[in-house]
Formats: sequence, structure tokens, C-alpha cells
Amino acid sequence: MSKDVAPGPAAGARGAALSAPQAEFALEARDIVKRFPGVLANDHVNFGLRHGEVHALLGENGAGKSTLMNILYGLYQPDEGQVLVNGQPVHFQNPRDAINRGIGMVHQHFMLVPPLTVTENIMLGQESTRNGVILDRQAAAARIQQLSDQYGLHVNPAAIVQDLSVGAQQRVEILKAFYRNARVLILDEPTAVLTPQEADDLFVIMDGLRAQGHSIVFITHKLREVLAVADRITVLRLGRVVGHAQANEVSEQDLATMMVGRTISLTGDRAKQAAGAAAIGLGEAEPEHAVSASPAPAGPPVLNVEGLQVKDNRGQLAVDGVSFAISPGEIFGIAGVEGNGQTELVEALTGLRPAAGGRVTLEGQDVTNRTPHRLIEAGLGHIPEDRQKFGLVLSYPISANLVLSTYYQPPFARGILMQDGPIRAFAQKMIQAFDIRTPSAEVPAGNLSGGNQQKVIIARELSRPIRLLIAAQPTRGLDVGSIEFIHSQIVAQRAQGRAVLLVSAELDEILALADRVGVMYRGKLAAVLPRVEATRERLGLLMAGGSAAAPPPTL
Repeated sequence: MSKDVAPGPAAGARGAALSAPQAEFALEARDIVKRFPGVLANDHVNFGLRHGEVHALLGENGAGKSTLMNILYGLYQPDEGQVLVNGQPVHFQNPRDAINRGIGMVHQHFMLVPPLTVTENIMLGQESTRNGVILDRQAAAARIQQLSDQYGLHVNPAAIVQDLSVGAQQRVEILKAFYRNARVLILDEPTAVLTPQEADDLFVIMDGLRAQGHSIVFITHKLREVLAVADRITVLRLGRVVGHAQANEVSEQDLATMMVGRTISLTGDRAKQAAGAAAIGLGEAEPEHAVSASPAPAGPPVLNVEGLQVKDNRGQLAVDGVSFAISPGEIFGIAGVEGNGQTELVEALTGLRPAAGGRVTLEGQDVTNRTPHRLIEAGLGHIPEDRQKFGLVLSYPISANLVLSTYYQPPFARGILMQDGPIRAFAQKMIQAFDIRTPSAEVPAGNLSGGNQQKVIIARELSRPIRLLIAAQPTRGLDVGSIEFIHSQIVAQRAQGRAVLLVSAELDEILALADRVGVMYRGKLAAVLPRVEATRERLGLLMAGGSAAAPPPTL
């Protein structure tokens, strides 16, 4: 592992097509500087992508990764520095310029039109015509089929996009780039919504692309995936390159330390996480034997869900007869590919969407279809899936957001009048306790990074008496440092005897924290497994609609 040095040659252990001269890059950034008001996003960044390699780009939120990629794809122009393609300086005014030079980008949120076919989506903006007038779908479909076969993408050009799995839609996005003759692919968090099996399929595709001489920039927060598929790694911190590494020479812990600048826990060690929370006065450490998941404690459940039915925005049944219970001091995890009813389930449990049937009780009280306000008063804490839409009022200062659930109660209010002094004092205490990075409690919440916005929500929800915490995608889009902190708070709630419902598309998160794991598939709870039986492979099969039966023992 090296720091602050020019990119070295590719490792070559995984890449078969590394015949280009060592001094020649498919895509290169030299001394890139990009400033925004009050922020130096890229500070003389150097980055080189060789022919036929997968180069991972890592960094915390706000480290400058997205800014650099947006420059390389033509969405931004650098204030200083140069971009080179195949050794030649280029100046991209927009993404079309980058596409014309063979650079394609697959965004985390797919840019597809669901009702259209694969062919129609891929040819949008680059339509094939006969005689310059008639749209030639047949010619486009033939080329798409040829590209699909060539790269092992296995996509049917006639399929309707909305009928495809998430993994197949991602392959459509990759085909769209190749249809435009891309030789360089920028993949932004490509596994965020994939099952483990779909992610493995993607890695096979990436290996094939690398072997054919394509170059790939791989942006992810999942360090295990980086070491599985990348040749080289560049780490950014606070807008600067802090190190380069060959993937076969470093560990996940090495990379996490480079990203954050300190040693952090990546193991899901419950005792250490709870101890970390206790050290700042937010919970009591669990005993050492609690490092692994334990059976649910005895006693009446805190939350009991019976035959719950919930409809989506189209009036279709998104949650179909779901039942489960959570005991005090238990983390119940719900895994599943997004779009299988998890969002509607959480919204029904938190009062944001009416239940069409079934019953929900909280500590023995029927709370079915109660309003969010009444649920809060009943002891519910909620970390919402969409922190900006449901968790914060972005134009309000941090101090106001920290008391959104309790602003009408003493000491924050006297009668109908809010008390600014106690609110400011409480905000300062929470900013320190939860390490919210801000120059002032009066900064609008919308000005914070994603990780700090999430800390504001967690500080508000965990600073009042609750019996049940519902955490939906609590670490989505966050860096390893913020993830470690948030996990410690969830474990601390469990240690204090509170019930926790953890809904996450991240299997590593579920496996690190949950005592029992349920899998949502097409609106139903396909299975509920104790943690000791919940392997990545078994959960992945359930997430894809497979059997709940345990695999046969290895002989």
C-alpha cells in the first residue's frame, strides 16, 4: 500500500488484457481542482485508469468521488487540471462529449423508461432509422442482441423493462453504454439494489469486460466487493487522494482506515459497538457473550403484527398478510430486494400509510392506523428510509429538527410558546454526543452531508423515551465511519431492552446486527430464520423467490 504517489501498474492477477503500454491510460485525471461555494471538493486529484482493469474509487461521503466522476463524465468542468482520454487532453462540455469519446456511466438509480422495451430504452437519443425517416427497431434489436451475446449480458431486446428483475435492468444500462461504443465504464454503486447472486453475476460480467480490454471505474462502499473484483484502488479523503493500493495487497481494515483516517470496527461486534455508545452516554455495553446474535428474550412482545395488509400508491396489495413479533431486547431484521413491500410495511407501522387489513399492537395496545404523532407518544422511534422527505425539514435549522417530535413538551415549550434557550442547549448537547459535524446548530439541515443528516435524525429519535425503534435503510449511501457509528446506536437500543425492527437491503448489515431475519418477497414474509441459520447464500435465494429449505449438508 502506498500513499500520495502516482498510480502504479495494474496488478494483472485478474486482468487478461493488459497489453497497453504502462505509461498509457484509457482515462486520466491530472491535478483536478473543483471548488463550490465554501467547499474545495477536489484538491489536485490524480487518477489513472488503465486499459483492461477494474479500478475501485473509495472514500467517505463528501470525499469528492462523485465530483471527480462527474468531471470525467462531462457533467462538471474542472476549475484546474486536465482530463485525458488515451493520453490526449479533452475538454468535455457535457456527457454527450464524454460518450462520443467512449466513456459510459451506469448510475445507481437507473435511467430507464419502465413501459418501453429494452430496445426502445437503449436506442433513445441514438435512434436507428431507415432512409433517415423510419425508426428501425429491427436493426437496433439485432445490434443489441449481438452486444448482449458478445458480453454475456443475456438480455432480451423485446422485453418490457418494468417486467425485468433489478439485475436485468442493470444489464440493460450496461448495454446502453456499449450501444454507444463505450470502452470505459463508470459504475456508481452498482450492487446497491442487487441480491448476492445478482451481484456475483455482475462480477462475472465485469471480469469478462476486463478480459476484452474494457476499463471500469467501480464506486462502492462495500469493501468486500472491492477486494473481490478490483485490480487497483484509489482512496479519497476530504477532496484529496490519500492513497493507492493493489487490491491483492490490502485488507478491508486497511481500506477503512485509509478512508476514515482512524481504526474502525468492521466486524459487527455487538459488545464493542454497545461499549462505544456507552462511552458517550448513549447506552450500556452488552456483556462479552453478546458478540453473536442471541435468542429473543422471553416475555410479551413489544411489537406484534398480525396478518397486515397494505396497498401501494396504485391500489395494489404491496404487503399481503404479514405477521411477526419482536421481543424486548431483540433486533428483528427484514431483508429483501427493494420493491417487495418493505417500504409500505414500514409506512403502515409508522402511521404514514393506512393498513388495509390486519392488526398492529405496541406493548399490548392496538395502534393500527394511528397517526405518527400518536405513535410517537406511544413510544415509537423511526429512522425513515428517505431521510430528506420524511426525516427532516431541510430548510429548518438543526436545532429545530432535533425537537420535531417533542417541541410542544417542557422544557422546549411553555404553554403555546417555544423556549429558544432550552432548545439551543439541547441541540448543543446532541451535536456533541452524536458527533454532528456542523459549525452551528442554526445551520439548515439541508446544508449537511447525508451522514450528518442521518445523525440528526438518530439523535432526535434516541434522545427521548422509546420502546420500539424502526430503522429503515439506516445506513443507505453512508461511508464506513458513519455506518459504524449508527450500528453502535442500534446495538445500544437492544442492550437497553428496546425492540428494534431493522429493514435493510444490505445483507451485511442484517447479518451483523439481527437476532432473527425475515425475508420479504412479493409482499409476503417468505421465511423467518434465526441468525445462526441465516447465511448469505440462503437469504439470497429467498430474496430471489427461492425455497426456504436449508441446503443439504456438505458430505
